[in-house]
Amino acid sequence: MSSAEDELAEFGYRQELDRRLSTADLVVYGLVFMVPIAPWAIFGVVFNASKGMVPLVYVIGLVAMIFTALSYAQMAKAFPIAGSVYSYVGRSIHPNLGFLAGWTILLDYLLVPTLLYVIAAESMSGIFPGVPKWVWIVVFLLVNTSVNFVGISFTAIVNRLFLVAEVLFLAIFAVMAIVAIAHGTDGATLTFTPFFDSSSFTPGLVGTALSIAVLSFLGFDGIATLSEEARGGRRSAGIAMVSALVVVALFFITQTWLAAMLVPDTKQFSEADTNNAFFAIVENISSHGWQVAFLVMNALAVGLANAVAAQSATSRLLFSMSRDGRLPRFLSHVNVRTKVPERAILLVGALTLVLGLFFVGQLALISSLVNFGALTAFLLLHVSVVAWYVVKGARPNWFLHLVSPVIGFVVIGYVLVNAETNAKVGGLVWLVIGVAVLLLYRSRGIDVSRDNETST
Repeated sequence: MSSAEDELAEFGYRQELDRRLSTADLVVYGLVFMVPIAPWAIFGVVFNASKGMVPLVYVIGLVAMIFTALSYAQMAKAFPIAGSVYSYVGRSIHPNLGFLAGWTILLDYLLVPTLLYVIAAESMSGIFPGVPKWVWIVVFLLVNTSVNFVGISFTAIVNRLFLVAEVLFLAIFAVMAIVAIAHGTDGATLTFTPFFDSSSFTPGLVGTALSIAVLSFLGFDGIATLSEEARGGRRSAGIAMVSALVVVALFFITQTWLAAMLVPDTKQFSEADTNNAFFAIVENISSHGWQVAFLVMNALAVGLANAVAAQSATSRLLFSMSRDGRLPRFLSHVNVRTKVPERAILLVGALTLVLGLFFVGQLALISSLVNFGALTAFLLLHVSVVAWYVVKGARPNWFLHLVSPVIGFVVIGYVLVNAETNAKVGGLVWLVIGVAVLLLYRSRGIDVSRDNETST
């Protein structure tokens, strides 16, 4: 057996998925999942919330989320398997708690594609108002499910193509913005005020920035679900997660700094202008044609590229949990030819279709629920690092295995405590359902506590 197959054998599994992805492929996947052009759609909202200091929001977000990325990297090294936080918590603390960690992050992973389809449908309806939004949801979903169904190698190619397209549009915007600033368009001038404006800064902005940034950076964690398809060794997923987070943060910071300099006399966008703020800036410094091109790119990046990555992560999590008997085992079936968990992919597609049609026009609610699922799972992730390396480990690295996860836990806990009430209520209902599923499995004598103890 190869070293990768030996690693899986340690955990009681055999190699079923297609181990083809390089570390670079994983970085690309993470970038596509987080969407380098994500600030376009929410620029106006973040601008108003931060009083114009949009790049500062992403700087704070990077500092805050790097601790979670480091915790993921440590656990991915210890457990290079597809289950992500479900496997980490289950194997380091207790299998039942691992199930609940997997269940809570499922709320994130199932709703992220839904959120993306709804956002993309909103964008496309602005370009083609005569086409119903549900049509776009169906079209995007069919394309993405097909891409995931073909195989992970094809998915990686699609990811690269979309990343190139997004970076190209970022470069085009950067050139436009620099030229406009150089010519002083509408009073634009080179300034660092968007990074820090002493006249507008308040401590409360930090909390606001954290809440916004958490949702913006969700996606790097999805890299962990591809661990059994990576060929770069135990450290590959961890290196990719930290690298993708830093790179996408640089993209976020740079483009929002340029955009903020192009509205020098604006402190708040009106409610009517908020959702279209970035695209209005593009039109102002170029033309209506470029504005439409940026809108289309935004819709495709979110509705296709980002959703493909989200569906990949969700199906791998379902595959891992069902393989262990914690969800119906039929979901662990892997297509012999394409080496993908085809039934899990189809189920994600079906659930996303239902949820997408149900949540059309309810972006705020979906976003808040996504945050709750991810934040709860992140809390358990940080606990698992301490449990595995400090409590059970022989020679822990005190910064990576205690200081960093404690800081990460505090940051994530702060954001979770200050989350919207709807998110807390909805998230707790989902958690209660998870407890009920766990108890049901146990009452029927289904093994949900297989021996997860293993050495690394």
